Amino acid sequence: MIDLHTHTTASDGRCTPSELVARASQAGVRVLGVTDHDTVAGLAEAAAACAAADIEFVPGIEITAVLDEADVHVLGYFLDSRSPELAAFLSEQRRCRIDRVRQMIERLRTSGIALDADEVVRPAIDDTSRATGRPWIARALVAAGHVDTTGEAFDRWLGRGQSAFVPRCAASPAEVFARIHEAGGLASLAHPLLLGRDASIAAFAAAGLDALEAYHPDHDGPATARYLALAEELQLAVSGGSDYHADHSHGSTTPGSASLPQAAFDLLRSRRSPPAR
Repeated sequence: MIDLHTHTTASDGRCTPSELVARASQAGVRVLGVTDHDTVAGLAEAAAACAAADIEFVPGIEITAVLDEADVHVLGYFLDSRSPELAAFLSEQRRCRIDRVRQMIERLRTSGIALDADEVVRPAIDDTSRATGRPWIARALVAAGHVDTTGEAFDRWLGRGQSAFVPRCAASPAEVFARIHEAGGLASLAHPLLLGRDASIAAFAAAGLDALEAYHPDHDGPATARYLALAEELQLAVSGGSDYHADHSHGSTTPGSASLPQAAFDLLRSRRSPPAR
């Protein structure tokens, strides 16, 4: 199995990088991409654990862009996690995440729900390489007894259109593609079915998008076929993975539950930029 979309405690996953690799190995994954939100903090540990488990490691990331106030998630693959330009860009993305979480907790307060914002974001303050986000608020709401599940927290307060929702401040898709390329990586549009902006994908391709995530747990057979056809039409590569968070609110329960075919992975890998000399 080839799983190029997973998350760790460096962002909103529940497994440490080493724990994720152990679960991936147990599930039979042989190529693993770690793609935390707006951070590369988990990559070094994941790479070492993959080497020990004889799993091919793909350094990755999932960067959030914004188009017309809607989130556009962009996966980056084969990038140089040590790029100083990428580090500066991601630092600003993470700062905006902290500000957004604080604003959402303030909106909850006006609805009579008190959470300690400093406590919620403390892991991202103590370790500035970690990326906070709405799941951290959702878990705090569960811990405080306001809801039974993180999914309920999103449905009642944190989802788009709900009382505590705050639109994200982030870069445009074109800028995110450029930042990934600047770090030597390939840019793939994450779970396009969830985005619901198929009409924009041709423009994304013209702006530098390299691939589409056709294989994803939320894509049924017809959706996967549609994105495979669109990728071929636009001469894009294809990516895929489980979007594993070790959190049932994200759906996928095991690494490898969505797997990229070998031929598609070979094509994606072939489009990498050659290493700088």
